[in-house]
Amino acid sequence: MSITGSSEANKEVVKKMWRALGEMDWETLKSCMHPEIHYQDVPTDDPGSHGPENCVKRLLIAFIHLKKQEQVTHHMAAEGNVVFLDHTETWTFKTGEKASHTFATMHEMKDGKVYRWSDYWDVNKFVGQFPDWFIEEMMKSTADDFAG
Repeated sequence: MSITGSSEANKEVVKKMWRALGEMDWETLKSCMHPEIHYQDVPTDDPGSHGPENCVKRLLIAFIHLKKQEQVTHHMAAEGNVVFLDHTETWTFKTGEKASHTFATMHEMKDGKVYRWSDYWDVNKFVGQFPDWFIEEMMKSTADDFAG
């Protein structure tokens, strides 16, 4: 795959995408995604989602239950068409509970947009903070809900 933008330009797209996620601005988020994007939580059995619409469908399964999602960036590094992000997310549920966890995220860029979005994280440490009602809600969803 050829390099399609400078490292700095690629970092700016990733920053814009994560800002949009925190603001739950789904249209801006999708505008940062390549039409062929694949988004996956690597440590889970979930196959991930393909395409901007399905990525947002997948995110909304959880995010419709959140009052806010905040992020703190610890490190961001870019080389060619890869942008690595080390960050902590804090989820505040509409019912007031909070969960916070650190993620390592790899973004592969193509045509100036995010083509691969791979999150690496400790499932037990993050999910272990979720309220029981939220886990029950998540269990109602399957990969078919955001496949396409």
